[in-house]
Amino acid sequence: MEEKVVEYVLVAVGLGGMVAYHVWLLLQIVKRPTTTVIGINAINRRLWVHAMMQDVSKNGVLAVQTLRNNIMASTLLASTAIMLSSLIAVLMTSDGGGRSRSIVFGDKSELLFSIKIFSILACFLVGFLLNVQSVRYYSHASILINVPAAAAFYGNNSHHCVCVTPEYVGRTVNRGSHFWSLGLRAFYFSFPLFLWIFGPIPMFLCCLLLSFMLYFLDVILDFSWVGDKNHATATATASASASEEEIN
Repeated sequence: MEEKVVEYVLVAVGLGGMVAYHVWLLLQIVKRPTTTVIGINAINRRLWVHAMMQDVSKNGVLAVQTLRNNIMASTLLASTAIMLSSLIAVLMTSDGGGRSRSIVFGDKSELLFSIKIFSILACFLVGFLLNVQSVRYYSHASILINVPAAAAFYGNNSHHCVCVTPEYVGRTVNRGSHFWSLGLRAFYFSFPLFLWIFGPIPMFLCCLLLSFMLYFLDVILDFSWVGDKNHATATATASASASEEEIN
């Protein structure tokens, strides 16, 4: 009975800590995007789309190749997720009568073991679906980004103009990137769920280590380069003056 209580407490605290961290990260992205890697990248992707659509004839190939690389990354994660899901499904349907439980601390019931395996399976299936959505948005963006910003289409109603703006294309690219990030988070969540098979203690420690590691990967600790335009101009002027003095 004590092992079951320890397992329930550690699993709840570990998963709750990871969920709380991602809720905090979401609030940071919404309210203070320049303090997070996801927010900074989203801003720069919009700027990149504007730069690519200013001269489609010159930048079209570069834009499509860049989006193709993102599609390949999403396809790799989606293929890996569905392959692991198939492998886990085979393990769930196999006979577990001879399964060793000597190294497992906590509840050793067949029901809980099935829940653990199903949790990992659901995690990879969610990751697969998210990466498929990422491929979808990137595929749309690879066509939209080659449409000149000044192009317009008049439908049956000649007074109604339809045009593709860089803002719309930028949102499409960002959605593809956000789905890719969520799919990658599903892979991150699979690590503590996998270690849960060996007991609640490895799972809890993995949750703590993963949250600590993700904090340094998600948060911009040195964002001094994100400043106002006047500060950047003053810095550039001072550097140019110092260079001229050294030459003289």
